[in-house]
Amino acid sequence: MKILLTGGCGFIGSHQAVVLLEAGHDVVIVDDLSNARATVVDRIAEIAGRRPQFVGLDVRDTKALVEVMATTGCDSIIHFAGLKHVAESMERAVDYLDVNVGGMTSLLRAADVTGIRRFIFSSSGSIYGPASTTPIPEDAPIQPTNPYSRSKAVCEEILSAVCAVDPTWAVMSLRYFNPAGAHPSGLIGEDPTNLISNIVPVLMEAAVGEMEAVPIYGTDFDTPDGTAVRDYIHVMDVVEAHSTALDLLPGTTGFEALNIGRGQGISVRQLVAAAENALGSSIPVVERPRRPGDVAALVAATDRARERLGQTDYRAVDTIFSDAWRFRVGRSSVWARRW
Repeated sequence: MKILLTGGCGFIGSHQAVVLLEAGHDVVIVDDLSNARATVVDRIAEIAGRRPQFVGLDVRDTKALVEVMATTGCDSIIHFAGLKHVAESMERAVDYLDVNVGGMTSLLRAADVTGIRRFIFSSSGSIYGPASTTPIPEDAPIQPTNPYSRSKAVCEEILSAVCAVDPTWAVMSLRYFNPAGAHPSGLIGEDPTNLISNIVPVLMEAAVGEMEAVPIYGTDFDTPDGTAVRDYIHVMDVVEAHSTALDLLPGTTGFEALNIGRGQGISVRQLVAAAENALGSSIPVVERPRRPGDVAALVAATDRARERLGQTDYRAVDTIFSDAWRFRVGRSSVWARRW
């Protein structure tokens, strides 16, 4: 296949590019580099032994997208591009809807013109909001609590509506929970150029002394230790799920949503303790009030994904930390000068 990979220079997108290239697919990365580095393409090529094509482009530019799709001959789309921070979305609601929903409609228009009908969407478990059951199954109510998760939910509604009126579409929306870690080579990982807010890279920054303390947002949630509980899954498990889903699309039609997580919750305090154990050093923390839009617990029910994708074995949380640490330390080594 030849895959159009939006947001392919970002955290998850770069790992996805590696896995696709190693599987023999051709990859066309579209990324506006608003929160990623162009040099990531070199890292992808170094790991995979093959180079993806790169196009610097905002996915809201429909005309340019049509040209890219038509000239490269892509037959499938994996859509990662978008804004992704819950707390930031509470302050930039219009931006999140514009970029995430506007990017989706632009991409679908371009796909419609060029005849691409196989589509995988990077969605989020956060669309479930304060779910009444845990782990959360795919048929749980969709009740987003912030503009970020609402934008993801709206995008899913759009995709479902498109599939309902045109049976030639095959769409899979993967609702992953908390991707973390890095490629085992240490060459690519989570390294945004703007806001660093996900807890694993924050833990790495604190471990190397670049951050005084790790903030714990909220200690009064209705959880065993009062801190938020999340389902952390290794980024390589996430991208492998996308690759398997891509292989399924040619034999399917319609819209399908799957949770992507380990199915095991871990609280923020437990995560800090696990990081300290994995890295062999203490990590200071500071308690802060809850962030608007956060919920107490988000843990995936994974039965459907295990059945559909055949994923039965997930990388351990310790592996998340060891790979993230290898990447963080590598950024300070000799090769990091090549960024």
